[in-house]
Amino acid sequence: MNFTQRKNLQFNFIVNVLDGGFFGAALGFASFITIIPLFVSKLTDSAVLIGLIPAIHAVGWQLPQLFTAPRVSRLSKYKKMAVLMSLNERLPFLGLALVAWFSPQLGVQWSLVLTFLLLIWQGFGGGFTATAWQSLIAKIIPLKLYGRFFGIQSSAVTFLMAIGAIFAGLVLAGYYYPLDYTICFLLASIAMAISLTFLALTKEEEVPPIANPSNEEISFIENLRRILKSDRDFRWYLLSRMLTQFATMGFAFYTIYAVREFSVDEKLIGFLTGLLLFTEVAFNPLLGWLGDRRGHLLTLQLGIVATVVSLILAMVARGVSWFFPIFILAGIANVAAWTVPLSMTLEFSSEAQRPAYIGLANTLVAPSTFIAPILAGFLIDNASYQIAFLASAISGIATLIVLLIAVKDPRRRSASQSLISSMD
Repeated sequence: MNFTQRKNLQFNFIVNVLDGGFFGAALGFASFITIIPLFVSKLTDSAVLIGLIPAIHAVGWQLPQLFTAPRVSRLSKYKKMAVLMSLNERLPFLGLALVAWFSPQLGVQWSLVLTFLLLIWQGFGGGFTATAWQSLIAKIIPLKLYGRFFGIQSSAVTFLMAIGAIFAGLVLAGYYYPLDYTICFLLASIAMAISLTFLALTKEEEVPPIANPSNEEISFIENLRRILKSDRDFRWYLLSRMLTQFATMGFAFYTIYAVREFSVDEKLIGFLTGLLLFTEVAFNPLLGWLGDRRGHLLTLQLGIVATVVSLILAMVARGVSWFFPIFILAGIANVAAWTVPLSMTLEFSSEAQRPAYIGLANTLVAPSTFIAPILAGFLIDNASYQIAFLASAISGIATLIVLLIAVKDPRRRSASQSLISSMD
């Protein structure tokens, strides 16, 4: 790495951490786990609709990635596409502020319709950005630093998210509806604009696309089939990612469960959200460092253990104090479920095949991501919160079994493949 590349690395590391930090602040003011579900709960009691909120966000991020991969694989620079597409995941928060402010005049039905249309726009806006953004990060950050970069960036995300969430709790407690939610969504819009500015500052060198079969759309599809057919380790990894969506589906209902079953007030909900996010602040760099040193498979396994224990505690909770360890463990689980795969997925493939692997690792998981919270909401509406948490815990145990028995660390696989190649 020459002097210019080292200088760009330092600069890009900083501006992309700041991009993530302010993006996180926005999601603190307008959390898909707490603030937006609480806003929707003002309009409806349906657990299924409330469960759709994080599902739309997650599915929107995952589903489009495979469809944008052919275009991304032909690019020599990724930043322009990432910045332009990212507008679609940021502007909807301004729309949410308008819906919140005018919700008394709009009425329940139109407020719900507009809210969910904006959530769909926001979620899929992230998905159309994702492949280009991940390819950009993989290009400007060296492989050996993936875990630490994503860990530090995610810590910045969750730290400012926690600050935003605590402030949002104070706003909700200090102002009357609909001004309270309007303020939260406006602050989210401002933070999103600052985040986008830092992303646009990224310095990217132009590099011609690496020749590979995926450069043509038809052969790209054939290439996807070849990957799924020949890469056994990656197939098992995809299965574990699908099961993880069912293992974590109960998390979306922790807040509503605490409010409805234990009469937790909105100020404490803001604190619990902050606790969850501060846990992620601590564990993102820790698990990133551990993943760089020992492999990201280990961190996934540890995260699933935290997932199962959190769900069991939620099942048997007897008071408000139980939610402190429940949210702490959920924070550790979230790091393993969302941050760690960003690094691990990139390690499965060569640079030429990276857009294809990124697309497969997200788009094929999207149906599970969509179905899981709807299933949890159905179980809550027709049985109980405890049954939904039990189903999640069973899925978590199944995920852990797959990770322990069937999934191999891609870094060790790459090392062994390199050794074999050098012997041929």
